[in-house]
Amino acid sequence: MIADPVDQARRLARTRFPDALAVVLAGSTSTGRATAASDLDIAVLVPEGGASYRETIRFEERVVELFVHTRTGLGELFAADVAARRAVLQSMYAEGLVLVDRDGAAGAARTLAAADLREGPPALAPETVETKRYGLTDALDDLVDASDRVERLAVAGFVLDAAADLLCDHRRAWLGSGKWLPRRLLAADPELGDALLGGHLRLCVTGDPAPFAEAAASVLDLVGGPLREGYRRTWHGVIDSVAARR
Repeated sequence: MIADPVDQARRLARTRFPDALAVVLAGSTSTGRATAASDLDIAVLVPEGGASYRETIRFEERVVELFVHTRTGLGELFAADVAARRAVLQSMYAEGLVLVDRDGAAGAARTLAAADLREGPPALAPETVETKRYGLTDALDDLVDASDRVERLAVAGFVLDAAADLLCDHRRAWLGSGKWLPRRLLAADPELGDALLGGHLRLCVTGDPAPFAEAAASVLDLVGGPLREGYRRTWHGVIDSVAARR
């Protein structure tokens, strides 16, 4: 018999974090979409003086991803997630299932998280957008020119990430990675997001890059068009790798 993941999360909270101010279960297990292999994503707010950390454990034969933080740590993590344009922890608090709410701590954190989500991510600097345009333009050239199927698939992965990055920035929408990339992409722009994802799938299945390249080119058109000749970048401060665009 498969244990109920919500009950498991409650037992974990009682046994491992008896003094927690707030415990929130997020992800598929909080929405009833969990499978036997689904892990538990749990945010835990602890009193000041505790540690802020992320830890992976196994509890009752289920993998658990713990996001533990103090109020101070939570504020710092929220700020970092906004700067990264991902809002992972905000989504956990705003959309997750509250298991523990001592003195309104979970409600207060949920209010702050929801405010960040409504505000949206900060816009990329124009210079950054230009560099990302250049990188996507270059990768699209490689995608069309590639004769090796394996290389084309590798380039396609970069193109999908780069196009999603630019499209989400243009729509002032949150980014995602892994399984959250398609979810966030479709939320940002249902029509163009679907064209990118469908084109990428078709390329992977049939090897035909045309629909995918067309969708990625449409993203470029939204943000100023392809950029090749005339691109110039002057390094100052911390110098990153010239391969960062690839």
